Amino acid sequence: MRVLFLGTPRFAAVSLQALFDSGHDVCGVFTQPDRPSGRGNQLQPSPVKTLAETRGLTVFQPEKMRADENRAIVEKLNPDIIVTAAYGQIIPAWMLRLSRLYPLNIHASLLPRWRGAAPIARAILNGDAVSGVTTMVMEESLDSGDVLLREEVPIPIETTEGELAETLAEVGARLLLQTLQGLQSGALTPTPQDESLATWALKITKDESGISWERPAFEIHNRIRAFNPNPGAFFDFMGEKIKLWRSLPAEGEWNASPGTLLGVDGNALRIACGGGSAIDIIEIQRPGKKRTIGREFASGARLKKGNVLNFGL
Repeated sequence: MRVLFLGTPRFAAVSLQALFDSGHDVCGVFTQPDRPSGRGNQLQPSPVKTLAETRGLTVFQPEKMRADENRAIVEKLNPDIIVTAAYGQIIPAWMLRLSRLYPLNIHASLLPRWRGAAPIARAILNGDAVSGVTTMVMEESLDSGDVLLREEVPIPIETTEGELAETLAEVGARLLLQTLQGLQSGALTPTPQDESLATWALKITKDESGISWERPAFEIHNRIRAFNPNPGAFFDFMGEKIKLWRSLPAEGEWNASPGTLLGVDGNALRIACGGGSAIDIIEIQRPGKKRTIGREFASGARLKKGNVLNFGL
């Protein structure tokens, strides 16, 4: 089967690798243009581009997929099916019509829950216990097409966005191959989504990543893991933005003002939060420094029990 693949991050690259390994004919790859990244702010190729080029494929990187010149490219590639996974642009209607089989999307949620740009982070931010992957028929409306296959994945309380994305990437690759097989054999019947259950996963912004200790510990914990690895949750401390990478809600009730250092428990820094709750900060980072455990941060900053940390945002 001739597959035209559109995707950008590692989540998509795992599915592209599965297509290669299973013997499908990947006739072309579209991905987002190279973007500045890292300390040097140098242009970096996407994981999908890097993988595709190792296979000798021509990679197309239009700033706007809707541009007329892209239509001629897709028509010449003559795909049997168009597959997208976290591509990062809306697919135009003319392109959907060029897929002889259903145009297919791999989405990192259990649709219709968490349609949109950031389904993994939003699920964690919301405290969901379950996530998953859906393969669906693409249509012009965002993530609203008929469902083909779905698979649930539990979200353990300590799991970060980056870790869940890795798990869902593997599930997505497996579902993609099962979906292609089902479409070829005629065994799959698309099922309409229930619009009344739709929720939206808006793009994560840096403005959301500031932590206020006045929030309940479980809510702060969800923010920390939802923003790991990007953009990274933080709080203000002595004029610095301190990144928080790993945490766990502490058991029990605590009679202390939010932001009060309650002490060190093992390697974690225990901080009072809103509603009589507390959180254990396990991994933390000062600007320009390596990540460290909470105990070492407290020692280096000369923090003592009863100190009050800044409230953040």
